[in-house]
Amino acid sequence: MFFSWYKKFSSQPHQPFFTSGILFFILFMSLFVASYSNILILDSSVLTYHAYSMIFVIFIQFFLGFLFVVFPRFLVQADIETKVYMNLFLLYFFASLGIFLTLIFYSKITFIFQILMLIAQIMSFKLLFSIHKKSLVKVKEDTKWVLIAFFAGLISHGLFIISNLDFSYSYEVSKFAINTGFYLFIFMIIFTISQRMIPFFTTSKAPDYKINKSENLLTLVFVFLALKVVLLSFDNAKLNLIADVPLFIIITKELIRWKLPFFKVPAIVRVLFLGLYWIPVAFFISILESLMAFYDPSIVFEKAVIHTLALGYFITLLVGFGTRVILGHSGSIIHANNFAIFIFISVQIITILRIFTSFSLNWGLNYMALLNLTASLLIIGLLLWSSKYIVILLKGK
Repeated sequence: MFFSWYKKFSSQPHQPFFTSGILFFILFMSLFVASYSNILILDSSVLTYHAYSMIFVIFIQFFLGFLFVVFPRFLVQADIETKVYMNLFLLYFFASLGIFLTLIFYSKITFIFQILMLIAQIMSFKLLFSIHKKSLVKVKEDTKWVLIAFFAGLISHGLFIISNLDFSYSYEVSKFAINTGFYLFIFMIIFTISQRMIPFFTTSKAPDYKINKSENLLTLVFVFLALKVVLLSFDNAKLNLIADVPLFIIITKELIRWKLPFFKVPAIVRVLFLGLYWIPVAFFISILESLMAFYDPSIVFEKAVIHTLALGYFITLLVGFGTRVILGHSGSIIHANNFAIFIFISVQIITILRIFTSFSLNWGLNYMALLNLTASLLIIGLLLWSSKYIVILLKGK
């Protein structure tokens, strides 16, 4: 019976990786709530048990599940063998579990499982690179940028592990690693997938829609994201304008150029548009933060920019892509029913609440209570989504 289930569960790459991603998303968010509620006392910094886990443990597993499906198709290559991606999945799962448990019980050995996670990511990079290299497809721009972003992720992950050695500049190195991992790794991978797949999905639902993307979009975005990462190292909000203004203009102009037919597509595609719209909102907030640094540096923005992207963009696309892929690859009709629409809307509300929480520090409100409320609502949302869609993954096809 187990072997029959395992064969179905492992039959498609997204099934194990999405399942692992959502499981550890819920676990690490629960760890965050437990820590901020003083239910659990952790001796690791929030950079480790929250930022690190989101970037290098959770989001990457979701989008690898997607990449292992589409990468060979982009490049007209054979599907990845089940044994290959399942060996990677088991390594990711074991490393994720090790990081989670050691953070709770004995954080001095967490680095061992972080190294295992890095090894899993190096192996994943090599696999994707080999597919890219073998392909005879002439235009490989999108897969090239996925690999560049992934390589940036390997560098940033390695730097974060090195920062565990606790030397003079270890905190600065860990912050640089997190910023690089967030913008050049996760954001860049998700954005590359977005600009490839969302216009394509749109044409399938709105046949009259014409894809109209700028030729050097990914190059420009990567260059200014790299500049932003460097500027963030100076810990001076005023300097961020140098990168944020161009990023806001480039991405806003691009979205206007795309002319996405918001009201002519079903909710399963519309939610992906919503995810994209959060990008210029995030960079606009970052511009405001820089301008306020000139006017009144006492105004606190906290982590509003990062959470606008992480919740509004990453998680909206995660549930949007996830719902679509799970339904499509299970033989179900690709349709967002009322339950799915409720989840999509809930993510937008949680995003707004998290932005409000960041600004609440300026108004003397109970920041910790709002933070725990936002995180708890996200956990509930993930559990609800899982009750419908992860069940489909666990059944397998």
